[in-house]
Amino acid sequence: MNEQRIEHAVRRIEAALGRIALVAENKISPPPSVSGLVVKHEALRETVSNSLRELDDLLERIEK
Repeated sequence: MNEQRIEHAVRRIEAALGRIALVAENKISPPPSVSGLVVKHEALRETVSNSLRELDDLLERIEK
């Protein structure tokens, strides 16, 4: 009876280890922080503003 309990415990431990490994392989990254998103947003806004300014300059030169 003791051997059966040990075997059962070992099987449960192995199953738990398998579940832990599966979760570790499929770990989802935490969402980005709000402050990080604000920084990225401002950088993107600056890039877009510069691009629009360049387009305006090009259009102005074409019209002349």
